[in-house]
Amino acid sequence: MSTSSQRGSDTTGKIYECTGALWKFNRPVTRSELLRVAEEAVTSIYCAGEPMSDPVMVGQWLQCKYAELQNETFGVMFLDSRHRLIAFERLFEGSIAGAEVHPRVVVQRALANNAAAVILSHNHPSGVSEPSTADRSITLRLRDALALVDVRVLDHFVVGQTVVSMAARGWL
Repeated sequence: MSTSSQRGSDTTGKIYECTGALWKFNRPVTRSELLRVAEEAVTSIYCAGEPMSDPVMVGQWLQCKYAELQNETFGVMFLDSRHRLIAFERLFEGSIAGAEVHPRVVVQRALANNAAAVILSHNHPSGVSEPSTADRSITLRLRDALALVDVRVLDHFVVGQTVVSMAARGWL
């Protein structure tokens, strides 16, 4: 957890302080609990109106979101015109090796959330973050479909042991 103020250890800590909020544990802390605290801390920053402009922080937040999932799951961060978070939704869940993504549903949810931009993401339960040909293909299909309703695709993150940004690779 990357915070300006932190107390305790990451495996048996009793008190963690982050962005002014205080989480207290009266017992050893599990990995899931720490991930939840980290996710809440970053979410509180973004829900306070900070733009989703730091790909490293977005990637770390997504790692927390996907860390405990056993099946491939596809999610979308819906953003306003200043790239502030409106909502994050997990839209599709598949098997350990893939998830079927429907562009129509993504467009519907973008319109329902009144989004001006989106950040796409999904996990690879295998831990290997390298985007597949299918990952790149659906990204381009979604980019084109969303462009028809004036919604920009800013990035597509693939989350495994590490996080890969397709925008950083020049694939968007």
